[in-house]
Amino acid sequence: MRFIKTLLLCLSLAFSLPVAADVQEGRDYSVINPPVSTDSPGKIEVSEFFWYGCPHCFHFEPALKQWAKTQPKDVVLRLVSAPLNVNVWTPGAKLYYALDALGVEDRLRNDIFAAIHTDRQLSPTDERAFPAWVAKKGVDAAKFSEVYASFTVQSKVQRAMQLGQAYRVDGTPSVIVNGRYRILEPGAMSPERFAEVATALVAKARKDSGK
Repeated sequence: MRFIKTLLLCLSLAFSLPVAADVQEGRDYSVINPPVSTDSPGKIEVSEFFWYGCPHCFHFEPALKQWAKTQPKDVVLRLVSAPLNVNVWTPGAKLYYALDALGVEDRLRNDIFAAIHTDRQLSPTDERAFPAWVAKKGVDAAKFSEVYASFTVQSKVQRAMQLGQAYRVDGTPSVIVNGRYRILEPGAMSPERFAEVATALVAKARKDSGK
């Protein structure tokens, strides 16, 4: 009788455990070799390379945000606006880093994507229109212009370019997990599938670091 009770308990526990997602190298992700050092020591850094003008980034944004909300405190989401096409993407990259430096990017992020892709009121390549647009959103236009043209913002754009080259990023959105794994075409995944793959790779990265 005791044996039967033990067996039933084991079966119950087995069925209650989460099933590991079917995540495969070459299909869902690639390995970055050698790994790239992250800027979040002691944390698992998940980096998204994006551009405001990228329609795939616009559509991917809700899935990324929803997934990020479910992650434990040791997971850090890092946004990287790397101008992969330097001549065209640089204004949008500077826009991101200027707003981030002013502490308002998170508040305005959805509005920027909507203004570019839904309302067609803003172009990510026309930097002359940025001050007037941010002013309508309650940001001091003069202060924005000063930060936009600053050495700090330019340095962050250069750093983003270097990271893009280190990770061999050739399109957006691209998602890198802890400098080791690159999710393949996350924008083409359903939100549910992206969550499965990203969560599995975070667990893999945590195991790599011995946590």
